[in-house]
Order: sequence, then structure tokens, then C-alpha cells
Amino acid sequence: MIQVGDKHFEEYLTADQIQSCVKELARQIDNDFASKDLLILGILNGAFLFVADLVKYMTIDPEISFLKFASYEGTTSTGKVHDLIGVNEDLAGKHVLIVEDIVDSGTTLAHIMNILKSKNATSISTATLFFKPEAYQQKIALQYIGKEIPNLFVVGYGMDYQGKGRNLTELYQLKP
Repeated sequence: MIQVGDKHFEEYLTADQIQSCVKELARQIDNDFASKDLLILGILNGAFLFVADLVKYMTIDPEISFLKFASYEGTTSTGKVHDLIGVNEDLAGKHVLIVEDIVDSGTTLAHIMNILKSKNATSISTATLFFKPEAYQQKIALQYIGKEIPNLFVVGYGMDYQGKGRNLTELYQLKP
């Protein structure tokens, strides 16, 4: 058990289990985008570790950029998405892969898709390391899912609680 801020968390996935998921996603993405002009759009802050590890395991050489949105306060989603860093790249003719650390309600993902639809990308796909199907409220297909997890609050491997815990190599769930 660990403590982050005023909350206690217990280990949910080991670092090796996480890396196994990341390697498998990299293999799938390599296969699907082998001869395509791929732009990865990582969603900050949570996906920074995932994007870094993902591209290290890939054999193709994608462009990489980041977007930043905010929708959480503490352990709950506000239901509103605030743009902090937007799209600066020309997406025309590119295959875009949105890379999220975790998809729960899908509110942020829906917001991103609305922004990208008008940018003339050849295709837009989604990849998430963790997916909470019980919490998902959108109809957007997720092409690449590392692991489905229960609708629990998690911290580690880029995900935080009040800005802390991102540096943990394991994934921890909030202790009831």
C-alpha cells in the first residue's frame, strides 16, 4: 500500500504487466500503420509515460505531438473539458492516432474528436492503455485498448491524484 496526498492506494498492476500491454499495443500499431504517415497525438499530462514507452517499442517512426485538456478535480471528472494546449500541426493527409492513458467517461475523447474532425486528416484512430467500459458514455470506437479495468480511481504510470503519483511505475487503485 502507498499514500498519495491524503489517499491510500493498493497495487493493481505491476510495472511488468503494464509494459507487456504497451509492447502489444506497439506491435498492433506497427502492423496497422507500417507504410502510413502517422501522427501520434498524446494527451497530457497523463499519457506522457505511455507515449514515451509506446514509441520506444514501435519499429515505425511516427511524428509525435501532444494536446492538453483538463477535466478532473481530485478523484472525479467535472464533466467539462478545458483546452490548455491545442492542435498546432497540419493534419491534412495524415493518419492521426490519439493516445490516451485512460478512457473512462470518454468526455475528453469526444471533445478531441470534435476538434479533429475539421482538420482533414486521412484517418483518426484511438489508443488507450486503460479503458473503463463501465464508465464509458460515448459511441466512439476505441481501436487499440491495452487493458480493460473496473471503474476505480487509479494512480501511477502517468496518472495522478492532485498532481502527484505520476512517477510510479505500477498502477495503484484507491483503497476503499
